Amino acid sequence: MSTEKIFLTLVAPKVSEKTARIQSENNQYTFQVASTATKADVKTAVEAMFKVSVTSVQVVNVKGKAKAFRGRLGQRQGFRKAYITLAEGQTIELSAKA
Repeated sequence: MSTEKIFLTLVAPKVSEKTARIQSENNQYTFQVASTATKADVKTAVEAMFKVSVTSVQVVNVKGKAKAFRGRLGQRQGFRKAYITLAEGQTIELSAKA
């Protein structure tokens, strides 16, 4: 997989309390991915970028929230995220080092 396709597939890591919990308990990592990305695309992109072995990938379409701004209803944009499970003993370093 080309580096351009990898960067287009993996948009950003999702970091929250929930993702930190599942990362420590289940060795799963969460990424925001392109809306056209398939499970196979996500698996090959993660394996190529981080040099790890991926055991499973679950992909979820997150619907955007309905919000009101100055009395007008609007819709936030939805996105697609992927839960990636790594093989035992492997990790991905997502935090930036100072």
